[in-house]
Amino acid sequence: MSRRLITPRWLGALALALLYAVLAFQLGHWQYGRHEFKVERNALLDAHYRADPVPVTDVLSDRPLDRSREDWTRVTATGTYAGPQLLVRNRPNSSVFGYEVLAPLRLSDGRTVVVDRGWVENSDRGAAVAPDVAPAPAGEVTVVGWVRPGETSQRKTLPEGQVASISVPDVERAWGTRVLDGYVVLDTERTAEGVSPPRPDRLEDPDRSLGPHQAYAFQWWMTMPLGLVLIWLGLRRELRDETTERPTKPKKVRIWDEEDY
Repeated sequence: MSRRLITPRWLGALALALLYAVLAFQLGHWQYGRHEFKVERNALLDAHYRADPVPVTDVLSDRPLDRSREDWTRVTATGTYAGPQLLVRNRPNSSVFGYEVLAPLRLSDGRTVVVDRGWVENSDRGAAVAPDVAPAPAGEVTVVGWVRPGETSQRKTLPEGQVASISVPDVERAWGTRVLDGYVVLDTERTAEGVSPPRPDRLEDPDRSLGPHQAYAFQWWMTMPLGLVLIWLGLRRELRDETTERPTKPKKVRIWDEEDY
């Protein structure tokens, strides 16, 4: 069998089997990396999501948000909404598409925080027509929510009052003012009198599923020796077929063949 293996045909098959084993190992490693990323993400959520809120300016500033340490940090901020609300187009919530509603919260030090107040469904007249949205409350409000990093600009031209993503440059251009880098997903909102004003629908809680990545990783790793097994079976069968001393099976006589005699 070893002499047969070093023939050009079987050496080519062996090279393909080894190439597949390396590829399966790399794909399994990539899938397991995706699994570990989601495990780390859930650990971050566990540490931040229900924690006591900290002042928003302790987390958000003019620098980009450090996702590895500050993503989903629970924060609080007090200020007044100063400016029109923006609609972020084509956003899903509970598998239904609509708009997320952004409002500029002006803090006492003059800086502005982007607050994602929630979600509204598309208008009955279609996505091209903006739905009716209740205005942000007047006067001082205290919000509690979770910080999220700004998104990448989609560079789309939309009607006034709409943006394609929660991109800091796009939001600044729409409002004509500078904002802190990142935004706050609203959890609760109270006026100075302790009243919770009407607001858009809450956004869904963040996805905590780990997905099938770990199972896929194990599946790829288990198939690594598949090519070598197939080569061994092929060699074994080829040698068996060439063996002249192998006894032949007696021909089976059928009932109707016996009647012919």
